[in-house]
Amino acid sequence: MRKIPWIFLLIATALLSLRAQSQTWEIDPAHTSVQFGVKHMVISEVTGKFHEFSGKVIISEDDFTSAQIEGSAKIGSIDTGNERRDGHLKSEDFFYAEKYPEMTFKSTKVEKTGTDTYQITGDLTIRGITKTVVFDAKHGGTITAFGTQRMGWQATTTINRFDFGLHWNKTIETGGFIVGDKIKINITAEFIKQD
Repeated sequence: MRKIPWIFLLIATALLSLRAQSQTWEIDPAHTSVQFGVKHMVISEVTGKFHEFSGKVIISEDDFTSAQIEGSAKIGSIDTGNERRDGHLKSEDFFYAEKYPEMTFKSTKVEKTGTDTYQITGDLTIRGITKTVVFDAKHGGTITAFGTQRMGWQATTTINRFDFGLHWNKTIETGGFIVGDKIKINITAEFIKQD
């Protein structure tokens, strides 16, 4: 019987140790919001949110720079407070929910920018198109309450909807367009540590 070289034993032990130290945190939907805002007719803003979403963070270091972050939202759950507008947003003119039912995000890099602030870079996919985006994020803290460990985060970014194939628009008589090109995304999330 061949003896396993000691170097392989050390590598295996190190990998098992790293895996044991990693923590998985999943979004608590009851205490999380995924919202957006876009200019309407130049002078105002329409806001909306998604009711169905999921997300998780896998952490192996306390400063979160090695965190792996994933999230998704169901396009069919979009809500701007107007059923007709929501139906238009789900149509082929915008998100085309029938063909592309989800928007997804997967982080590629997390950088610490302050005491409790970070920049989260990752791949955002909307309507089958993937682009790199950067979220400005803030860690609100971590607590243990009622038998669970929870942590809070806020994250914001602005994207150009044309980059993701959301091209529909109409001009208005006084100049400008009905729908702005920039979409502000604001996520307030609470995560629960998984056993």
